Amino acid sequence: MKVYLNEISGIADAIVSMHMSKRSWTRAFEEEVNETCRKVLDRKGFLLSSNPDTEKELARFKEWMDTLVKWGRKHITLLRYIDFSCTVEGMHRGGQDDWDAHAKRYNNRILRSSTRLASFNYEMSDWYKGKIIPTDVALQHMGMEIPDSIEVDGQTYQKAINGYIRQDLIENQDVKRGLYMLSIPSNFIFKVDITEWAHVYKERNARGTAHPEVKECCEAIAGLLQDAHAQFTTQLFEEILN
Repeated sequence: MKVYLNEISGIADAIVSMHMSKRSWTRAFEEEVNETCRKVLDRKGFLLSSNPDTEKELARFKEWMDTLVKWGRKHITLLRYIDFSCTVEGMHRGGQDDWDAHAKRYNNRILRSSTRLASFNYEMSDWYKGKIIPTDVALQHMGMEIPDSIEVDGQTYQKAINGYIRQDLIENQDVKRGLYMLSIPSNFIFKVDITEWAHVYKERNARGTAHPEVKECCEAIAGLLQDAHAQFTTQLFEEILN
């Protein structure tokens, strides 16, 4: 399984939002925030390395971010302005279904490999490799022949991945996926804001009871977020009131 942090957006708006309630906002300040973010963030929204030309801007940005996460723990609307998107490659389908259970948290912004529109072979996610062997593969290793077709109750069934399909339905994708195992690898992309991500992290992190590959995915995302911005710590995610 591989996890990619694609983009972080909305940080400038989140910083500006802190100055609305007490009427400390000015358009000049908003423009300063936007210009500073343009200088210290790359096109993906990740913090750039320090250099003499941006030293003052980086210090100002750090101050804003420290304040933002300080107050965003309690005033969770502030952190809803910050979205990030991730692509996950090769998580097993059962784990992907568990991740999909939080679709409401992503505002339904999650799309995954379809078992209806795509075909799978004897594939499985990295976590399952070496742990399980499908019956068909085990029989092949033992040199046992698997018949190409069988007769059951007067119907002919053709060999397919992980079993047999009635002959007249052999090309039917809705029928084919009935034989797929939950260990097949699934790719998906999702987008979520920091506040809602905090809930997902609490439910799926390494200290929870989720499947090991799901927990691995969760912690990998958390690590990538902190690599992008030091303020996005697992402690922050635990403390956000959501």
